[in-house]
Order: sequence, then C-alpha cells, then structure tokens
Amino acid sequence: MLESLDKTELARLCSKALFSHDNASKALGIEIVEVTPGHATTSMTIRPEMVNGFDICHGGLIFTLADSTFALACNSHNMMAFAMGCHIEFLRPALKGDQLTARATEMDRTRNTGSYVVSVANQDDKTIAVFHGRSSNRGQPLVTHANLDELMENHE
Repeated sequence: MLESLDKTELARLCSKALFSHDNASKALGIEIVEVTPGHATTSMTIRPEMVNGFDICHGGLIFTLADSTFALACNSHNMMAFAMGCHIEFLRPALKGDQLTARATEMDRTRNTGSYVVSVANQDDKTIAVFHGRSSNRGQPLVTHANLDELMENHE
C-alpha cells in the first residue's frame, strides 16, 4: 500500500506523522493548511498571550511558526530531516489578532541536505518575516508499513 501512494498523499501523511506529537505547535494553535512535496503552508492567529511588552507578537513565536512550517516542508519527502541551521529576518510587527500564514518553499535538495525559505505574512498579505533554513536528512522514513494504517485513519 505504501508504494502505491502518490507523492502528494505521502507528503500529507508525513505531515500528519510529524505533527501528531508536536505539542509545541499545537499549543500555539498552528494549523496545517497544505503540504506537498517540498512545500508547506501553515497558519496561526496571534492571541493576547502571544504579545510582548511592546504589544506586538513575540518574535520567538513567529520564528516557531516558520520553523514548524520548515519542518513540514523538509520532511515531506518521507525522509526524516532535522534543522542544521536557520535564521530569520523580521520585516514588520505582527499584532494581536493578526492571522499569520507561513509558506515554505524548497530551494534545493540533495541526498543529505536541503535549503528552504519560509515567508510569513499577515491577513493583508504583508510580509512579516523571512526565514531561511538548512536541513540534514537522516535517511529514516517517517511513514512506514508499521504506522501507515494508523496515519490513514481519519485522514482527509
């Protein structure tokens, strides 16, 4: 059955496997919008408890949104990947009540590494931040014959 899945369906199952135990993303209300091979889109609403002393969203939370989206994109090929390094540039503040959308794009991928750019925008499509990440492939699949049935349950 695993071999018969198309790449887009496999990418979605990878995102489900990755996010099923991601309590940090769940606590922030990060939602998966779409995952395809090498790409991911997520969203998060800025809640009152997410703003800092300047009454704007804490930069670490925007970083977490971008990092979670990066993780979905670099793990979408069914090979476990981890961040080797990343950085973010904040272009404008995110405000309480803003609906942020993060979009990750794979720029390059080799057998062992990947390079990704994640843009984070608000509901007015104004770019809030740009994140650059490099991944290292561990060579182990996220979706296997052993967990496929569990992941397929309740899968859209």
